[in-house]
Amino acid sequence: MIKKKGAKPLVPAQPYKFRKRYNQLDLIFRKEKKFLYFIAFSLIAAGIVYPYPSLAMWVGFAFAGYSAIANDSIQTIGTFIVSNEDKKWYWQWLFMGLIFLVTVTYSWVTLAGDVSFQRLATPGLDQAPQQFVYLQLASPIILLLLTRFRVPVSTTFMLLSIFTATSGTIVSMVNKSLAGYAVAFGSAFVLYLLLSRVIKRFIKGEAHIAWTVAQWVISGFLWYIWLVQDLANIAVYLPRQLQATEFIAFSGFIFLGLGALFYMKGDKIQHIINEKSEVHDVRSATIIDLVYALILYYFKEVNNLPMSTTWVFVGLLAGRELAMRIRAQDSAVHIGKTFKLIGKDVVSVTIGLIISIILAVAINPVMQEELKSYLLK
Repeated sequence: MIKKKGAKPLVPAQPYKFRKRYNQLDLIFRKEKKFLYFIAFSLIAAGIVYPYPSLAMWVGFAFAGYSAIANDSIQTIGTFIVSNEDKKWYWQWLFMGLIFLVTVTYSWVTLAGDVSFQRLATPGLDQAPQQFVYLQLASPIILLLLTRFRVPVSTTFMLLSIFTATSGTIVSMVNKSLAGYAVAFGSAFVLYLLLSRVIKRFIKGEAHIAWTVAQWVISGFLWYIWLVQDLANIAVYLPRQLQATEFIAFSGFIFLGLGALFYMKGDKIQHIINEKSEVHDVRSATIIDLVYALILYYFKEVNNLPMSTTWVFVGLLAGRELAMRIRAQDSAVHIGKTFKLIGKDVVSVTIGLIISIILAVAINPVMQEELKSYLLK
């Protein structure tokens, strides 16, 4: 056959595309090889220790402690880290670490050994686990893997739902979290739609030192409110009343884990913050943290039921980003890109919810029966 001039090649260039994709995956594997080996080792270790409750609870706590704080760092200290890049990491760590120690000690002393601010007093979570199943220890490892790939999963659902005895508690947690997302989205959207031009007028030139002081104070308050809400996610593996030695181990591990997180500047999940508009400026970061802290404080006062602070934070960033684009009268392309970012974050937290529900049903026979009854209706 004579090939006509200008004709397309008879064999498509698929091998090149496959080769390119293979090389990309190979590069990712080589970059993450040590981490993937750690995940594999952790999953094996979880399988070895889960039949021994006294050991399993501390192994589960260790995995949950680091994975929960690493994933949720974008909410509470993400803007703090990115807007204080010129500050030494150890000063940031000592500031947030001391707030953590004071907060958790207050709960432990005033609530007779409870470090969760009674968030674990919710029916279905009020009893410490006497036996563990493998998936309960594997869940925080899965969370750690998702964190590595920049997925802002709700730690409340990933870690608490696997210990919840009834589906009613999970439904209540989901409803409260959805309400938190809606309130955060609406509040940020209205605030930035009405005040974005005023805010932009402030965010010009070099920030006054008073903004830095205000941001550290507000970030500290936000960190305290987050701890009140989310310490339950870590403490769920442990007895509901900790003895003195147990409390020292609990608080010491998290304090050192915070140091590692600040040293790594938030690690991979920090990308969720970095891609948003103007968060590097201390004035913008201060406003974000203040709105977020007030919303969390409101929901803290509503009741002691745990909720997903991740959903609240994602809603806050989404409402802010959309309002700023609309107020700036950006082109349809830029607004479309904003909706794409919002959708990507919503998909991420939804994936986490689906995974957590699957794990909860797989672990809990009561939920399996409830699901069967619902499907057979």
